[in-house]
Amino acid sequence: MRVIGMKETPVMRNLITDVEGLRVGHAHDKKLASGTTAILFDRAITAAVDVRGGGPGTRETSLLEPHFTVEHVDAIVLSGGSAFGLDAPSGTQAFLREKGRGFRIRDAVVPIVPGAIMFDLLNGGDKKWGRYPPYREFGYEAARSASVDFKLGSVGAGLGATTVNFKGGVGSASAKSRGGITVGAIVVINAVGTAVVGDGPHFWAAPFEQDAEFGGRGMPPQLKRSDLAIRAKGGPQENTTIALIATDAKLNKAQCNRLAVMAQDGLARAIYPVHTPLDGDVVFAAATGKKKLADPYYGLAELGMVAANVMARAAARGVYEAKALPYPGTVPAWRDRFG
Repeated sequence: MRVIGMKETPVMRNLITDVEGLRVGHAHDKKLASGTTAILFDRAITAAVDVRGGGPGTRETSLLEPHFTVEHVDAIVLSGGSAFGLDAPSGTQAFLREKGRGFRIRDAVVPIVPGAIMFDLLNGGDKKWGRYPPYREFGYEAARSASVDFKLGSVGAGLGATTVNFKGGVGSASAKSRGGITVGAIVVINAVGTAVVGDGPHFWAAPFEQDAEFGGRGMPPQLKRSDLAIRAKGGPQENTTIALIATDAKLNKAQCNRLAVMAQDGLARAIYPVHTPLDGDVVFAAATGKKKLADPYYGLAELGMVAANVMARAAARGVYEAKALPYPGTVPAWRDRFG
């Protein structure tokens, strides 16, 4: 904490956990080159989702629609493993059930844990896991290890992530609105496109960078025609960027959905191209409800603007912090090329 006069103000970590009441944990297997990231909420909170990619893989996203009954969720899970990774929320659900967390129906307790997955099955790792994939155990271990401090880059769900020309990974960032509302993002960037202009080193998200958090290179003085040509990796469903935007604002499910929609613009600022038929891009939004918006329309508009900026920064940090996979033919890390 930082003391100013007689008041204490929290020091920002530039992580999604700057939103009070959130913890993040990772679990992965380096030989497998895949893993899971779990975001736990200290209490059940309001959440929604926006799906833009053409090939998504999700769990429990229908219940996040405003007209369905369940209002709150206990955790969000992001995982590698393609459809196999949809087992990961079950592990986090098991952890929460042991803690007595969940939606209660008389004596029954059901933790509500939506999730999304991305494709990392062809990244060089050994995927011969036997009869059952390991993602349920990853989900449990990620939940068990969740903390306000967590690593970025090639960890958890980001271990096996790639983009067309550089290694992808887990990124996070945070900011405050003018009214003091905190917004944070966590992103697993595994895009069909690129996070950098041309072959780098400049990030598409550079105009939104804070304190050289992804190298401080800025934008190139001029874009070349070749910089705007499409660069795409892999085939159908070999991609996908999945993310969560969180805030301490008080929002209902419909407002959370609008926040997720606006936060998707951050991915469009950071990844080129994005939301393609080959991606499964998904953004969750969650609100802890601790601070009331000054205005339900203008206030939400400003919150969405901040969310998009934070999302763009988090995506770039996911590439900036990543380390290359140790397999022949894999893409390099940005830092391998540019230091």
